[in-house]
Amino acid sequence: MIELKNISKTYQSGKIAFQALKNVDLKIEQGEFVAIMGASGSGKSTLLHILGFLDPPDDGEYLFLGQNVAKLKEGTITKLRNKVAGFVFQQFHLLPGLKAYENVSLPLIYGGNRDLKPKSLEQLIAVGLKDRAEHVPNELSGGERQRVAIARALVNDPLVIFADEPTGNLDTASESEIMKIMNGLHEKGITIIMVTHEMEIAEHAQRIITMRDGKIISDISKNKSKVIIKIIKNIQSNIAEDIINEKKKLSPNQAEWIDHIKQAFRSIRVNKLRSFLSMLGILIGVAAVIAMLALGKGATSSIEKDLSRLGSNLLIVMPGNRSEGGVSMGTGASSRFTEADLAVIKNIPSVKRASGVISGKAQVVYSNKNWRTSISGTDVDYSQMRVIEPNIGRYFNEKEQLARERVAVIGATIVDKLYGTEDPLGKNIKINKVNFKVVGILPSKGFSGGRDENDVIYIPLSTAMYRLMGEKYLNQIQVEVDKKENIESTKLEVTDLINQLHKWQAIDNM
Repeated sequence: MIELKNISKTYQSGKIAFQALKNVDLKIEQGEFVAIMGASGSGKSTLLHILGFLDPPDDGEYLFLGQNVAKLKEGTITKLRNKVAGFVFQQFHLLPGLKAYENVSLPLIYGGNRDLKPKSLEQLIAVGLKDRAEHVPNELSGGERQRVAIARALVNDPLVIFADEPTGNLDTASESEIMKIMNGLHEKGITIIMVTHEMEIAEHAQRIITMRDGKIISDISKNKSKVIIKIIKNIQSNIAEDIINEKKKLSPNQAEWIDHIKQAFRSIRVNKLRSFLSMLGILIGVAAVIAMLALGKGATSSIEKDLSRLGSNLLIVMPGNRSEGGVSMGTGASSRFTEADLAVIKNIPSVKRASGVISGKAQVVYSNKNWRTSISGTDVDYSQMRVIEPNIGRYFNEKEQLARERVAVIGATIVDKLYGTEDPLGKNIKINKVNFKVVGILPSKGFSGGRDENDVIYIPLSTAMYRLMGEKYLNQIQVEVDKKENIESTKLEVTDLINQLHKWQAIDNM
C-alpha cells in the first residue's frame, strides 16, 4: 500500500541546514500495525508527516497505492487527507468552543457531507463516549479528549490511521484505554502507523521500526496475527484509488456553506462575553478613552504596584532579534546562550543577581488528574529577583540546583486542578512522566497580559536542562543590577562580554 524510495528531507533555519531524513526506504502493507520509535530528532515525526501527506519530501519517491504522491495535484492530496487518512496527535487539537460530537463532525463538514450528528455519535459510541457527546473539551479528561480525537479520525472511515505520540500526554490508565482502542481498530483491518518513544506502547504493534539520525536502523516484525480485512476496507481502497486517479469527483456541496455559517454563529454564542464586549467597544470607544484618562492616576498606581512584584532594576538578555524590554545579542541560530555565558555575567561587579531561564509546556499528573501547564527552569536567585517567594514551603536551594534534584515549586492553579483541598507539600507530581517532589507553593498572583500567573511550575535550571527538557541552551538570562543608575552601563558591559565570547556584532536597539 505504501512504499518509500530513497526519501530525504532537510529543514533550513537561517543559515543552518538540518537533514531530518536520509535516503529512507520503507514498505507498509494494508492492515499492518507499525510502530516507529527513536529519540528526539531521530526523524520519526518527519517520516510520519510525509506518510500522512502533511509534508512533501525533498528527494525520493513516495508511492501510495502504486501512485507517486509528488505528481498528484494539491486538491487530490487534500482529498486523500480527508477521505483516506485519519490523524491522531499528542496534543488532541480539539476546538475548545465545540462539543465532542461537533469536533468529531469536522472532517464530515470539510468533506461536504450531511447528516453529521448521527455518524459522529456512532463513532463516539464506538470509543466509549456515548454519555460525553454534549461536553466541550475542557469538561473532558485527557484520555477522553484523546478518544474524541480518535473518533474524529475514524468518522470518514479512513484506510490508514496516523498517530503521533497518541499516549504521550496521558496517565497510565488512559494509555491502556487508548491502546485497547488502537488494537481493536487493527483487528478490524485498519492500517495503523504510530510514532512513540515508549517501548511498552510499541509492543502493541506487529512491527517496530527504530530510527536514529534520520535513518531506519532496525525493522523488526513480530508474529503476525490473522487480521480480517472487512469488505468495507476494500471499498475504501477503491475510493482511494478513484481519488488518486481523479475518477471520483467530490462536487462542492451548497449545504457546506450553511454549515460554515452555523459554525460562525455557534462561535458567537459560545463566546457571548467576547462578542458583547466587541460591540460595546465599537459603540462607546470614544467614551472609553475619556474614562481611561480620568482613571489614569489610579491605573498608574496599580501598574507601579504590579511592576514592584516583578522585581526592580532588571535586564532581560535574549538571543536573536531584539525583544521588547530586553537586550538583544546577535542573530541567527548561532546566537544561543549557555551556562558559561551566565557565569561570566554573574562576575560583573554591578550585577547583584543573575539567573538563566529555560521554559516550555508539559503535561503534569497527580493521581488520576492531569493538566497542561508552563514549566520554567531557573537558578536559585530567580525567586528573589522576581519576588516569587513561596508562602507555603520554600524555593529550591543551591544544593538541589547543583545535584539536579527533581523538586518543584507550584502555582495556585496547579494546586486547584490537581490537588483540590489536599495539601500538595511533600507529595509527588509527574511532569512529562518524571516524578518531582513539591517543596513549595506560590501565593496567588492573578492574571497578567492575559496569562494566568498561577499556572506555572518552577524547577531547578540544571534539572530542566539535563533531566526533563534535554536542552543545552538557555532561553534567556535575567540580570538584577545593584543600582538603578548602573543599568545602562551594566547593559553595555553585558553586551560587550557576550559579543567577545561569541564574536558577534552587537545589535542593541534599546
